[in-house]
Amino acid sequence: MAKYIAQIIVLGGQIIGKAFTRALKQEIAASQEAAKRAGGGQQGQNRAAANLRTGMTLEEAQQILNVTKLDPEEVQKNYDHLFSVNDKAKGGSFYLQSKVFRAKERIEQELKEAKPPEGEKTDTGTGKAQ
Repeated sequence: MAKYIAQIIVLGGQIIGKAFTRALKQEIAASQEAAKRAGGGQQGQNRAAANLRTGMTLEEAQQILNVTKLDPEEVQKNYDHLFSVNDKAKGGSFYLQSKVFRAKERIEQELKEAKPPEGEKTDTGTGKAQ
């Protein structure tokens, strides 16, 4: 009887160990994929920090404001419309209005980081800082 109990315990430990190993591998792969999508290196760290500050990713902000590219005029136009439509005085939702505001804030932050600082020379062919 004790022999069977010991076998069950060993077999259960092996199953749990394999499941833990598989879960760990999946987590590492997901983490690497997220780092790749964020841009990696310093750019990835900056984007992750911005995501934490505003509480949403750039992709989520673009979905909320229904924009595909980071065009300031289109962002402002969609923001104005969605913000006024969700005004609580007009029967809208304060929660949705705050999501729209945070989305605009996140996109503006990305635009500010993409723009070179004042006084820095840029290469006219590439638009990158020299």
